[in-house]
Amino acid sequence: MPHETSLIATIVAGLTIAFVLGAVAQRARISPLAGYLLAGVAIGPYTPGFVADLDLAFQLAEIGVILLMFGVGLHFSFRELVSVRAIAVPGALTEICLVGLLGFAISQVLDWEVPAGLLFGFSLSVASTVVLLRTLQERRLLQQEEGQIAVGWLIIEDLVMVVALVLLPPIANALGSTEEVKGLGSDIGGKVVLTLVKLGAFGALMYFVGRRVIPRVLHYTAHTGSRELFRLSVLAIALGTAFGAAKLFDVSFALGAFFAGMILAESQLSQRAAEETLPLRDAFAVLFFVSVGMLFDPEILIREPLAVTATVLIVVMGKPLAAFLIVRCLFRRSLRTALTISASLAQIGEFSFILAGLGLTLGLISEVARDLILAGAMISIVLNPAVFLLAGALERRLGGVEEKDESDDSPSGPEAEPQLATEKTGHVVLIGYGRVGKVIAEALGDEGAEAVIVDESPGNTTLARERGWEAFTGNAVTEEILTLTNVAAARLLFIAIPDGFEAGQIAEKSKARAPDIQIIARAHSDAEADHLTKYGADRVVMGEREIALGMIASARLGTT
Repeated sequence: MPHETSLIATIVAGLTIAFVLGAVAQRARISPLAGYLLAGVAIGPYTPGFVADLDLAFQLAEIGVILLMFGVGLHFSFRELVSVRAIAVPGALTEICLVGLLGFAISQVLDWEVPAGLLFGFSLSVASTVVLLRTLQERRLLQQEEGQIAVGWLIIEDLVMVVALVLLPPIANALGSTEEVKGLGSDIGGKVVLTLVKLGAFGALMYFVGRRVIPRVLHYTAHTGSRELFRLSVLAIALGTAFGAAKLFDVSFALGAFFAGMILAESQLSQRAAEETLPLRDAFAVLFFVSVGMLFDPEILIREPLAVTATVLIVVMGKPLAAFLIVRCLFRRSLRTALTISASLAQIGEFSFILAGLGLTLGLISEVARDLILAGAMISIVLNPAVFLLAGALERRLGGVEEKDESDDSPSGPEAEPQLATEKTGHVVLIGYGRVGKVIAEALGDEGAEAVIVDESPGNTTLARERGWEAFTGNAVTEEILTLTNVAAARLLFIAIPDGFEAGQIAEKSKARAPDIQIIARAHSDAEADHLTKYGADRVVMGEREIALGMIASARLGTT
């Protein structure tokens, strides 16, 4: 195939076959991720037929990682990241060490050299950014405490891997001769210091310069009135910051994009920026899974069945067990939090491939070790949904309803303190404290109304409390939150969240508790409006319709 069409062929083949196999997997009630991975195997170099360009596929997948981490950063804040540091930092470092030792033990059984065993274990210790974040988003856990701990954990793993990638070349060189071994300590020490200085410089630049420049650029673009230009500015900020971070500061693309998103989260346009990048994030995330499948050689299952089994067991059992013990025993967090974080980390991905590839290039590991890492990644990603189902079953079996967090005296998380039910009656309940919710809350405050606020983000509820509101963190669909807010005795319910399906569930459950309560909800389409009305909303406000009515009213006012 001509070189000039390889990019088009890779995108078309990857997305088309991923769609077909993803749809088949969905039909069979299996995660579509399995279909995307099999699509990669189908167009990879180890199966007959068309072979896509692997280098191009990985570059496209890297764009997906950048956009995904940028989107996560848009929903995160420095306050939320700092709030989980007490568990994320020591937890991630301890987990990396424990899993690394498990991998090293397997390598010694296989009679590998010590450097190969250490790198093998290290590669098994870092979770896939794409898999973890997609899983948390699908289960609506990203704004929950356990989701924020998992993201903080992931950030620490990424930082450790950045340092590892910097140190591997000098370590490989030092192991090459006796003279270089003598200078190993000083070489590595200098590299560590330089890497930390670069990371600090990048963080300082983003905090002191980026937080002033990036929001202003986005606001200026928004004021031009061009949606196309606004979307382009968001992509330029995400990709440009990630690329600059990697080239100038040796920071990973993913980490650079995450910090850019966190900086932009302080802007009022963050929600719109997230919406504009969503379609591209989904498309390129699919290409990531396709690229993983392209690396997988199915023959490794026949050549090394026992070694593959041991590798997979470390990833899907040893790794989550280590995380569970750390979260549950060392930090005394709830059973739900421990199980969620454990299941989230029960897979490996892009950093593992990068480490394995660099290790192979430097002569530290063999092709067999690389293939085992790839097999572990492929199989663990396919099994990850099943691990989450198992975690849910264990929670119901061991704990039933979520336990009270035992770390009430720990200041590390916003959910360390128990939430007590409101004593208000005849009050207003506001679900969602985002852009729309904040405007509603401000109006309620001007009227002196008694109100309680619910939001899934601890950062948002903390902000609401700072502004004098009684606020609860959680999903308003749950019976627990409906009880805490005393919906049964409320006179008015505002549902300001953008998810029409979830809003319908809230309206239905609230009406069941309080048949006379007045419910006002938001919608984005006529279908959503009909759905909400059907399930109990007394009035549904749709943005486009209200704008049109307002414009008509203004026109009539001008003619009278």
